[in-house]
Amino acid sequence: MTLDSLLQSVDNLFALLDERRVTYVLVGGIALLQYVEGRNTEDIDLIVSLSDLRKVPEIRIANRDKNFARGDFQGLQIDFLLTSNRLFEKVCRTHTTLQPFAERAIPCATVEGLLLLKLYALPSLYRQGNFARVGLYENDIATLLQAYQPETEPLLAELSHQVNAADMAEIRMILADVEARIRRFGQGFQAGSTNE
Repeated sequence: MTLDSLLQSVDNLFALLDERRVTYVLVGGIALLQYVEGRNTEDIDLIVSLSDLRKVPEIRIANRDKNFARGDFQGLQIDFLLTSNRLFEKVCRTHTTLQPFAERAIPCATVEGLLLLKLYALPSLYRQGNFARVGLYENDIATLLQAYQPETEPLLAELSHQVNAADMAEIRMILADVEARIRRFGQGFQAGSTNE
């Protein structure tokens, strides 16, 4: 898809969701663009309930499991995070804000909501050996942490209710590593600027 056709399909999708009174939250790469520059994406990610998803038969569902579904709307690939998952439902309910998109305001995950989702996904991505997505997610996390400096302990506390102990330990290690890289970058940048 060209960028123009992608944006048109996304706008058509939001118009249809609003018309059908579907409760949804934009997450993923397009949501990240509301906060930081430079993130490319080829699809759209939404949190939605399965019952709301059924209100939109124009979206062709290719596959679905307990927590996720993938569909197509006017050539636009859509990944759905289903609210049957407690964390996805929590982000939908408590970590959402309205953001401008084209000529409408759409519900979008907050910085904290995006961080929760990305941290939650990382242990599974590591187990799958999906290092391309691991790199993207860790970069997204680092970018959001550096730009917005949110409190991470409340996020970790929330995740501890959603994942097992082994995944939680992995998430803590990943986050500590990302935070250490941000600190090293900040120190190196300051040191480099004083040498000029």
